[in-house]
Amino acid sequence: MRYFQDLILLYIFGSSAVLFTEITPSLVVAFLFAAILICACYFLESRTFRTFLNCLYFIGALFMPVCFCFYPVIFYLLLRDKQFICGLLGIVFYMYHILGSSMTAIQIFFGCLAFAAAWILQTRTQEYKNLSLKFYHTKDDSQERELLLTEKNESLLEMQNFEIYAATLKERNRIAREIHDNVGHVLSRSILLTGALKTLNTQDELSPMLENLDISLNSAMDSIRTSVHDLHDEAVNLEEAVRGMVADFTFCPVQLNYDMGKELPKDIKYCFISITKEALANIIKHSNAAKVSILMREHPALYQLCIEDNGSVTTAKESSGIGLSNMKERIRSLNGTFQIIQKQGFKIFITVPKQ
Repeated sequence: MRYFQDLILLYIFGSSAVLFTEITPSLVVAFLFAAILICACYFLESRTFRTFLNCLYFIGALFMPVCFCFYPVIFYLLLRDKQFICGLLGIVFYMYHILGSSMTAIQIFFGCLAFAAAWILQTRTQEYKNLSLKFYHTKDDSQERELLLTEKNESLLEMQNFEIYAATLKERNRIAREIHDNVGHVLSRSILLTGALKTLNTQDELSPMLENLDISLNSAMDSIRTSVHDLHDEAVNLEEAVRGMVADFTFCPVQLNYDMGKELPKDIKYCFISITKEALANIIKHSNAAKVSILMREHPALYQLCIEDNGSVTTAKESSGIGLSNMKERIRSLNGTFQIIQKQGFKIFITVPKQ
């Protein structure tokens, strides 16, 4: 750490006073007190208390002149805390000591050199500290921008995937309509013509051929009908269907919390759509609710549907109604659980395990 590197250098510089003076108990006390100040000023958080200790050392040096050997260390500590006035007072005290003492020219030179070294070291350390802070600030800004860009990229990818998914569903609907309107009608006409030919046919050798043709056409019609229904079922978007129902519901405000995956089983989609539609209809008929909350969430092992309103219990839906019975039957067919909670409103809580 640059703090200890600088101060140890100045501390060694001050300790060189033993080359010019005798080792006395006062010098040992000054040596230890300076070491204590170096450590204390590093760990103490109070700037005022640090300044007080340094000034106390200055004053103590007036009664124990040997303490002036470590004045550059205290000068560095004051500059570090930006106590420039106290630092200048220390220099004044040092000059006063020089004028009133019998120091040699080389001692005065080394003393002034130590003060200059303290100022240079503190200035360089402060510049290094400022550069480090600027570097970390720039690094933090860079990481923050990187995180924001990552979030935006994920959002764009999610939006792109949703648009691809929506386009896929629309294309499936279009293909289903095309098959139904074109191929289906052609096959229907062909089946009718074949039936007419079977009725008008008088040649026994053509009857098996017409029968096989009729069977083939009906089989093709059944296959196309199944394919069209499958395409239509897969093209149903649960989120769009529920949001459409919420948008058309004007009885009271509805809060929708949708957290489901895109690829859902068609049984789940049609079940949740039917239950949501029936629940909203029941709210209009039987409830005086002022707010409705719909939660659809996919968990690792199950699907969850929760529909809640704040209608009073006296006007809440009857738990034995036909609509609720149909809901229970739908959930039971999917091996799910259906719960009704009538406390501070009316709540339908449904869970369906994943197959």
